[in-house]
Order: sequence, then structure tokens, then C-alpha cells
Amino acid sequence: MADRRTLDGTWTGVGKVPNRLTVDATERGGAVTNGLASVMPPSVLNLAPAATYDLVVLSHLRWDFVYQRPQHLLTRCARERRVFFVEEPMGYDGPPRMDVSVREDGLHVATPWIQQGLTLEEGETIQQGLLDTLMAEYQIKQYVLWYYTPMAMGFSAHLKPIATVYDCMDELSAFAGASRKLRDHEQELFGRANVVFTGGQSLYESKKTQHHRVFAFPSSVDVQHFAQARQAQPDPADQAAIPHPRIGFFGVIDERLDIDLVRSIAALRPDWHLVMIGPVAKVDPESLPRAANIHYLGGKSYKDLPKYLSGWDVAILPFARNESTRFISPTKTPEYLAAGRPVVSTSIRDVVRPYGKQQLVRIADAPEAFVDAIGAALAEDASLRLRKVDAYLSTISWDRTWSQMRERIQQAIDSRPVAFPLARAATPNAGAVPLSAG
Repeated sequence: MADRRTLDGTWTGVGKVPNRLTVDATERGGAVTNGLASVMPPSVLNLAPAATYDLVVLSHLRWDFVYQRPQHLLTRCARERRVFFVEEPMGYDGPPRMDVSVREDGLHVATPWIQQGLTLEEGETIQQGLLDTLMAEYQIKQYVLWYYTPMAMGFSAHLKPIATVYDCMDELSAFAGASRKLRDHEQELFGRANVVFTGGQSLYESKKTQHHRVFAFPSSVDVQHFAQARQAQPDPADQAAIPHPRIGFFGVIDERLDIDLVRSIAALRPDWHLVMIGPVAKVDPESLPRAANIHYLGGKSYKDLPKYLSGWDVAILPFARNESTRFISPTKTPEYLAAGRPVVSTSIRDVVRPYGKQQLVRIADAPEAFVDAIGAALAEDASLRLRKVDAYLSTISWDRTWSQMRERIQQAIDSRPVAFPLARAATPNAGAVPLSAG
């Protein structure tokens, strides 16, 4: 079981540490000591050599929500240097604190906890203090800031990184519930960023005129992981009783999903069974279509997805065509293909290009046309499709994407002005949450 620092400043195991910042230390060996940065030995923490930098990531996503682009990229980065993934705050009724846990490859996940009911400005002041405390305690002095959300500018603009990266993986301003300040913060972030990455070609075309160093890095894939689905796998217990043909989807079930299309497919072909995998977010679960041939199995772990995919006959991308999907580049597209499944999608631009144009994915929008496309996929000879799929997949990988991103970051660091100030350890400001010996 992991050791954990508690709010009263004590270990559940040994020693005393500053309060209001808690740390999980996974069982990886090594002594547990008082200093936060010495929870585990450098070989376990993956401490960066003095000549390199740490990476501090400010994200709107939860590390444990679904395994997607940030997880693929940052676990690879964590093999090379320390990575701190700072999530959006959780609300509760206690005093401010930052929970820090150590995950795969030594990556640190930091979760702020702040009082519920605060104004945006009050919350940002507390988040700034917690972030400063984290950086001081872990002695994060030479670092690159990596943004997934421009909203983090509200509590991080005072920091002095050696470079700033904006990985724009979605048009967040088009999502339900987006803050009215998001666009302004994004313009501020463009002004500070040294390099901008986009999660797809359409997003690149939208952002390329807003910064002088914008690079498209569309969704990639871990082919070896998903190719497991091409071999017979034990059918998971909650899928085993579902009849064939199985038409499957995995991903977040939210406002981007065309629920009317899903409902129509089920009604037009009651002999087909739709397997829907993923957490429900930002939509009322009661609004989802219900039928005897629609099966909601909930969220699944990344490692188990090939087992489910192996039992599907066709994989689908039934996305709505609206503002929230205008710039998406679904990571699941190459994952479905690597699993060997035929794929049918609505006309999402970053699916049409390149997958539709290269005849790797069938494209349809109207319910009848979508059903016809699934029927054609069920009847096709898979051998020709798989040859084309494998030729395409041989050109992409998350390893390759991360290598190219790392090179762009290094170029940004190397090209900074000579007078660019080196990063220094953050010091708590007026809004900082003080630490005491407990």
C-alpha cells in the first residue's frame, strides 16, 4: 500500500512533513524521508540531470479520466525527465491542499483541492499559491511550462519558464460550459508561448495565423497495443452475452456524440447490437437512447480496450456535426484501425482527411447511409483493407510524435534570446498557501 502524507502533517508510516500538501509514494523501493522531493530515490523519481529541465503541465483534464493524448505523450516524456501534471481543482469543504501521487514512469499527478463556492478570481489566487508551493517544495527551478488549457493563465502568468508550450488538442471555447474568458486567455497564451502544437490538421489551419511557430501533431496510436485485438481475446464478462453483429464505440459520451444517429441505427437494424463504452459527461444520462440492442458498458481501462475491440464486428465514430466537433481529431480512429476493425464515421473533417480520402474509413452522415456503410463493412473482404491500413499505420506512432515534439521544444529553448531569464524556484506570493513543519 502507498504511503500517504496527511493534512495534519504526518506520515501514515514514519516522519513528519509540511502540512497542506499530501503525497502518495507508490511502492517502488527506497527510503521515505522528510523532504517532498526525496519521497523516493532519484532513479525512481526519474530526476532530470542538472543540464535538462522539468516539465510542468497545466491541464483541464483528469489524468485518470480516459487514457488519451496527454497520457501517451507525457508518459514518454517522464522517461526522460521529471513531469508534473497539474489538474484542475477539486472542490470540497476543507482547507486548500495539493495531493501529489507518482504514476507510470515516475510522472507526478498534482490535484489541487480548494473550497467550493469561490469566485473564479478567488480560486485562481489559491491555485497560484498551491502551484508556487509545489514548485518550491520539489525544487522545480529550470522548467518548461506545457498548457492544455488557456484558463491556467489566470494563476500561472507570473511564472518564468525557460520555454512555454501550448498543446491545443481541442477548441475548448466551443465546448459546453466554456468560460467567457477562455478566448482572452488563449490570446494571452499565444503571446507567451514559444511553440504551439495542435491536435489535428483542422485545428492547425484555425490557429496557424495566430502564432509564428504552430505545428500540427494529429492523433497517433500505439499499434502494438491495439493490434492485440486482431487475435482472438477472451470476451469480457459484460460483453460476452451480447449477440453479433456488434457495432462498437469507445470514448467519452458527451455533447459531441450524435445520440439521434445512435438511436436511428438501433431502430433501423434491431438485429445489430451497439456496444457503447465510455464515461458519460456533460449530458444527462437519461437523454441517451435506450433500446434492447443498445448496451452501455461504462468506462474501461486502456489496457482492456483490445479485449472489447476483438469482439466487435465494426467500430463507429457517430459524432454530431456541430461547433464542439468542428476541430476534433479523434484518437480512436487509428486505434480502431490498428485493432483491425472496419470503421464507419460521420464526416468529421480530420477523419475525412486523411482516413476517408485514403479509403481507410467509410464516411456517412444520414442514418440510412450510415447503416448502409456498416452493412458494407460487415460484408467486405478484410485482407485488402488491412494491407492499406497497415501501410498507413507504419507512418505514425506516439513515439515518433513525442520525438518530434521534443525536438521542437528544444529548438524553442535554443532560440530564446540571450537575455531570457533562467527559471528560478517559485516563491509563495500573497495568495500562497503556507507550509509549516506540522
